[in-house]
Parts: sequence; structure tokens; C-alpha cells
Amino acid sequence: QVQLVESGGGSVLAGGSLRLSCTASGRPLNLLNIGWFRQAPGKEREFVAALSRGGSMKFTAKVLKDRFAISRDNAKNTVSLQMNSLKQEDTAVYYCAADQDPWSSGRVYSTSGDYDYWGQGTQVTVGS
Repeated sequence: QVQLVESGGGSVLAGGSLRLSCTASGRPLNLLNIGWFRQAPGKEREFVAALSRGGSMKFTAKVLKDRFAISRDNAKNTVSLQMNSLKQEDTAVYYCAADQDPWSSGRVYSTSGDYDYWGQGTQVTVGS
């Protein structure tokens, strides 16, 4: 069983930055494909970014790619989401998700159903 824990959320003023981290137990993080999703109040969960276990496949939501970046540090067993120039509309609960199956090139793994395991989420609040 894989367990994921997100950290790094909090409150920040618009224009600020936050760095979220995802750590895993039950399976080495370098064997997991990791995605980040977010869900704002009253809205559906949406894809943010994803990174394959080898790091060769990286996806970021088109509307976020200029401000958000996903990376992994296998030595620290962490996948991070760097969020810059935050806007009020980025306010949401951010979730880390893991998929342990091999990814195929030519596909974008951006739907919730692509992932088997989920963290509890971390709140990000962007104020004016």
C-alpha cells in the first residue's frame, strides 16, 4: 500500500510563491509516477502537473505551465510543485497522486482515473 503525504501549503499574498512537496511510503518514490491535482470549493478536481517515475515524461496544465513547475528529487524521496506568481484563483486543496504502472509515451496522464493512490491534500490560500 502506498501512502502519500503533501506538505508546504499555506496562505500567501497574490504574486507570491509556494513550494509543495509530496513524499511516499510503502514504495520508493522513484518507482512511482506522480501527479498533482487541485480542487477549489464548489469546483471539480483539476489536473495541475505530472512527472513520470524516470522523469522523462512531464506534463503541466497549459494554463499553469508559465507559473507552475513539477520536479523530483529521488535522493530526498520527494516530488515538488513550485508555484510562482500565485493568483487568488489558485486557491484550492492540492493533492498528490501516484500511479505505479509504466507510462506509455504519447499519452498525457492528466485524469484522476490514471492514479491509484492519493494524499490527503494540502490547502493553498492566495489572498489579495
